[in-house]
Amino acid sequence: MSKRDYYDLLGVAKGASADELKKAYRKKAKELHPDRNSDNPDAEAQFKEVNEAYDVLKDAEKKAAYDRYGHAAFEGGMGGGGGPRPGAGGFGGGQDFGGFADIFEDLFGGGGSRGGGRQRASRGADLRYNLRVSLEEAYSGLQKTINVPTSVSCGECNGSGAEGGAEPTTCPTCSGMGKVRATQGFFTVERACPTCNGLGQIIKNPCKSCGGQGRVQKERALSVNIPSGVETGTRIRLSGEGEAGMRGGPPGDLYIFIEVNDHKIFERDGTELHCRVPVSIASAALGGDIEVPTIDGGRSRVKIPAGSQSGRQMRLRGKGMPALRGGGVGDMFIELAVETPVNLTARQKDILREFDTLSEDNNPESSSFFSSVKGFWDSMKG
Repeated sequence: MSKRDYYDLLGVAKGASADELKKAYRKKAKELHPDRNSDNPDAEAQFKEVNEAYDVLKDAEKKAAYDRYGHAAFEGGMGGGGGPRPGAGGFGGGQDFGGFADIFEDLFGGGGSRGGGRQRASRGADLRYNLRVSLEEAYSGLQKTINVPTSVSCGECNGSGAEGGAEPTTCPTCSGMGKVRATQGFFTVERACPTCNGLGQIIKNPCKSCGGQGRVQKERALSVNIPSGVETGTRIRLSGEGEAGMRGGPPGDLYIFIEVNDHKIFERDGTELHCRVPVSIASAALGGDIEVPTIDGGRSRVKIPAGSQSGRQMRLRGKGMPALRGGGVGDMFIELAVETPVNLTARQKDILREFDTLSEDNNPESSSFFSSVKGFWDSMKG
């Protein structure tokens, strides 16, 4: 029985590009995969044909030979072929399984990783440190020393993991590749080498201090510069201050996440500060000056206009928080809270009653409100 044309098997034209061939192969392989066609006894054979076709057409030299001589290029040793006959030996006969690994990953979510490159040393993990600062510290910035528990390079073996700092040797199981092939029935899959855990090297005499890891646990003291203007959520990156790498690998980074504590006097909104200041009825009615605190520890005098109501705001320009890394300084807003006196003496009560009797025309908001209420009730009666 003569073989079908490879281009026909993949459903592409003869001049198809590499991307078109790969796309067509993946589509056909998914469609014909035996695991998805348990009711089709020919599925496995068809799947092998598609794999064979793609194995030839994805290789530039094999493709050129096939385009010139057809299937004969691989049957009689004719020019340009040079490689083993496609399909001889099924999936375990020394073929290049690059395309098959691609489709295996698509179908089963990985596990057939290609190209087991050596992984002699691995980068250390990044670390996170949560740092709480006061609002005053966020305003001025500070230099702060923190203690970070982390892994550091072992001093006994200089990070190599071997006793006396000796060099690791090539893993005999994977020959330094860090990967081994395992055949599971129909499939050939690459996995991390169980002897060296994918590192490609082994240590015959592990360092007693670090157990062959090349790093030890230690608490380090680091000086951190906290710039002015930081706020909750600000992230500071210290390059190379994270966990030490395995067997001399580069260290990770340290990320410091800032959390600014709440303040008893000020409430922050970005670069703005808000301060709620209680004032007496007399001060709000008559007006006058009050003294308010500022975040830098100073004081500012604020003039209260006569007749100020509770909730009135006044702006103090440039008295807020600095923007992170420059960009100016925000403003501070004073909100008046007119305070009702408590624990009155008999004399104070008499004065307030007399004042209330004499101030019927001095409360415009009350007069407007109760006038509206009277109109509402009258309309309801109607």
